[in-house]
Amino acid sequence: MTDEPGTYVRERSGEGRKDLRYPVPPEPLAVPVYDNHCHLEIVDGDDPLTLTEHLDRAEAVGIAGVVQSSGDVESSRWAVAAAESDQRVLAAVAIHPNDAPTYAAAGRLDEALAVIDELAAHPRTRAIGETGLDYFRTDEPGHAVQLESFEAHIVLAKKHGLAMQIHDRDAHDDVLATLARVGAPEKTVFHCFSGDDTMARVCAEAGYYLSFAGNVTFKNAQNLRDALAVTPRDRILVETDAPFLTPVPLRGRPNAPYLVPITVRFMAAELGMDADELGAQLAANTIEVYGSFE
Repeated sequence: MTDEPGTYVRERSGEGRKDLRYPVPPEPLAVPVYDNHCHLEIVDGDDPLTLTEHLDRAEAVGIAGVVQSSGDVESSRWAVAAAESDQRVLAAVAIHPNDAPTYAAAGRLDEALAVIDELAAHPRTRAIGETGLDYFRTDEPGHAVQLESFEAHIVLAKKHGLAMQIHDRDAHDDVLATLARVGAPEKTVFHCFSGDDTMARVCAEAGYYLSFAGNVTFKNAQNLRDALAVTPRDRILVETDAPFLTPVPLRGRPNAPYLVPITVRFMAAELGMDADELGAQLAANTIEVYGSFE
């Protein structure tokens, strides 16, 4: 992969996966939509793609743009550079909850947050994300630092008038409680929503957006399909979280924005909607949250 925006790339291990080739593109969508959360700085697969190749493949199947999300200082800078280099990209910048304790242990969390503050002022930065709480990968001693970082990101989203993308893993109650206590940004997105229909109703009542990734297609993800069914149509978004969470029947292969049509068509079938109708709604919702890509 040629790292077009800069010199920062991360590699994803292919250990345990059988087929590391990018899949054949799906049938294009008639109504363009957006991938509102991906990590294109992560090199994946046996045939890695450049940023431009990712975006060209996506555009060819009806994916008009992507929100490049971040998890540390370096990826946040990469996201802004990517958004500067191509109008099909908007940036989201943040320190991931699992990285916050690492920065804090090195005495660099405040410094890192200051960089995010600076990057958040860029006109192509449209979200603070991903931030939140993760009790799956970070043990209890790190939870307090995660919460400190989460609250600081909420402040930054409000300061800059940006949307916020939430990472919530095994921490539903505390994430919701924090948003209620501190006060959520006007446009709050639960990236890769992982709750159930009960939580979806709570989020809908609060006016949050729920973003569904390829795992909504997984056999064991009935909770996500139940959540999708009760989410107001004007609060639904779609994402890849690429290179992760590749939808069925391609699970295990590298994920990319050009595979969004698979998830959109699956969601439309679950909702009893025409894919074009859902696509138009998803596109409108994305622009409402992040603004124009032009």
